[in-house]
Amino acid sequence: MHQIIRYAISLVLFALVVVHLNEVVRIDFLEQVENSSYDARVRATMTNTVDPAIVIVDIDERSMTAEGYWPWERDKFAQMVDNLFEHYAVRAVGFDVLFAEPQRSAYQEMLERLAPRPDVRALLEDTGSQLGFTASGEAKLAAAIQNRPVVLGMVLQSTDDSRIGQLPEPLISAELAASVPANFIVAEGYSANLPELQRMGTRAGFFDNPLAREEIDGVFRRVPLMQKFNGAIYGSLAFELTRIAMDSPDYGFVFDGQFLSADEAPSAQALEAVALGDHEIPVDGEMAVMVPYRGRQGSFPYVSATDVIHQTADASVLRDAIVLVGTSAPGLLDLRNTPVGSAFAGVEVHANIISGILEDRVKYHPSYATGLTAVMLFFIAVMMAWVFPRVSAATAALMGLAFLGAIAIIALLLWSRFNVVVPLGLPLAFTLILFLLHLLYGYFVESRGKREVTRLFGQYVPPELVDEMAQNPEDISMEGETRELTVLFSDVRGFTTISEGLDSRELSQLMNEFLTPLTRVIHEHRGTIDKYMGDAIMSFWGAPLDDPDHARNALLAAMDMLRAVRALDDSFAARGWPSLKIGVGLNTGPMSVGNMGSEFRVAYTVMGDAVNLGSRLEGQTKNYGVEIIVSESTRAAVPEFAYRELDRIRVKGKQEPVTIYEPLGEKDVLPAEIKKDLARYRQALRLFRSQAWDQAEAEFFGLQQSGQPLPIYRLYQERIAHYRANPPGDDWDGVYTHTSK
Repeated sequence: MHQIIRYAISLVLFALVVVHLNEVVRIDFLEQVENSSYDARVRATMTNTVDPAIVIVDIDERSMTAEGYWPWERDKFAQMVDNLFEHYAVRAVGFDVLFAEPQRSAYQEMLERLAPRPDVRALLEDTGSQLGFTASGEAKLAAAIQNRPVVLGMVLQSTDDSRIGQLPEPLISAELAASVPANFIVAEGYSANLPELQRMGTRAGFFDNPLAREEIDGVFRRVPLMQKFNGAIYGSLAFELTRIAMDSPDYGFVFDGQFLSADEAPSAQALEAVALGDHEIPVDGEMAVMVPYRGRQGSFPYVSATDVIHQTADASVLRDAIVLVGTSAPGLLDLRNTPVGSAFAGVEVHANIISGILEDRVKYHPSYATGLTAVMLFFIAVMMAWVFPRVSAATAALMGLAFLGAIAIIALLLWSRFNVVVPLGLPLAFTLILFLLHLLYGYFVESRGKREVTRLFGQYVPPELVDEMAQNPEDISMEGETRELTVLFSDVRGFTTISEGLDSRELSQLMNEFLTPLTRVIHEHRGTIDKYMGDAIMSFWGAPLDDPDHARNALLAAMDMLRAVRALDDSFAARGWPSLKIGVGLNTGPMSVGNMGSEFRVAYTVMGDAVNLGSRLEGQTKNYGVEIIVSESTRAAVPEFAYRELDRIRVKGKQEPVTIYEPLGEKDVLPAEIKKDLARYRQALRLFRSQAWDQAEAEFFGLQQSGQPLPIYRLYQERIAHYRANPPGDDWDGVYTHTSK
């Protein structure tokens, strides 16, 4: 019987892994583990060298200070292109910038206004001509890129069917593309460049990466080399720039080791690579490449755009280089999450792909890797089930380590010697988990551990967490330690008034019926109850059991707590009790956690500045007329939610300002009208902080009248009135100081 159970343990776990490998069911944990192992391999094997062949002309903070804030006049780009080719003699230029909308100068607008006065207009045109003014910056840019090796940028949109600008000629026509057996990402719309620019005969490549949305963590590991739109195939910015820099060599596809040009129909179905001249670029079934990162940001020379415009850049850096024009400025929102950095310039992702193609460093995930991994895991599963009952614990441990070592060596050897990527984190996790399951089953350590853990933590955490902790009781510590956690404070609004209207028995009954569902919600979301303080609750996430999603679980708990309170309204009203409303504050940060107290009594609790801030945020819910307030750190930890920025404040007892937010729900399901109001609100907030009182007031008033009036709109209108009478000064940082809790 025991042998059968062991085989069942192995095969059930194996079945779960197989359905995940074949993408039948997505298991987030396994995906996170595999992603982490991939990222670790990338970081461990980076060359950490600078490639001088590719140069990034950076629209950085210094350039925007010198040339004016974004967007720039097209004249500047025209001057940049002319200088790059004529003064610096670069090989090719690619734009990680989109020119989708016409840009009108003040001079052009003045000419249009003088249309009814042709005599005055003619005089102005003559004067403008003498001064070097032109009516169209696009005309200058079009002239600059004409007949030059320039690749413009564009966006192929998989979730939006809007069509802006003019697409270039496709890489492969729809007729020929139909014979290419690959699971191309299919775009529904596009944002391309102005027709007068695209008609100059230059190429364009997309710089978007829809595959990042498929990643559980949004990390740029894979980037499509090609996408489809209307049946035709379009190349990425990196591919098109590489191609034009190589003087447009022949390209095609490699199927089962056989090269076929773009106009040949393959007889085989296993796509392996895209051939470009003498280079083969490994791709997967979605025509994507694994980004071959050289190192952290700065693996390519950066030249400030303003230096190129004014010809003050080092000519030796740019001569004969492949140039990418993009931005590293945080304000232009082209920073990406990558295995080598969480705020990595998007333009450098393209640079890494180009460098990897030219140096043949692109990794390859072969189609057989999934099958090979499944066979290996099946062997391990059967061997563990058969061998472990027959050997000692020490021998079983050595056997488990041998399996882990063999998996790691094979995967790392294929990675470093042959540029082949096979799963590593998943088989390691599978082997380790299976080893532990068999070990625990064989020696029944969970029975004794569970009783001890239950004794220690049963009063703090839900039974589900107690059961999890019982699997490894030696990992649970009651001693104080500093960890990143999320703390939650909740409090009933106007509880003093409510309590005065009830006798002691009713009040006790009301509190029991109020606290029970809230406690249930906290437990369901893996939270630990710290204490009840009358009508208030303090709880935290991430201890005693580590929870990498502690911020998300805490936020979900807070929103479910609001729903639980509303669900009490009918039953409370039937008894003549008042309806309850709560405020909730959330903060994520380093906290001291453990048993704290005296020799007479101790409690498992959290302390620290981050805890105090969570309490202060709960108190601020009344001031801003919201139910939940979260800190900047909690918002950053749960990026899949949409938030309304409420304010930048100094809370009582703290000198450093904090930005506070109201969570609105998951971005993917947020109603369109809320998104629209939110965008308008952000604009109003920017105007307020720039002290544009009239414009800000108009925006807040419009929001107030939009059908969804919120207390925050009225609050800012009141502040505007105050600041008009009491100007904050030019050095005002936009921070509001609260003098009460």
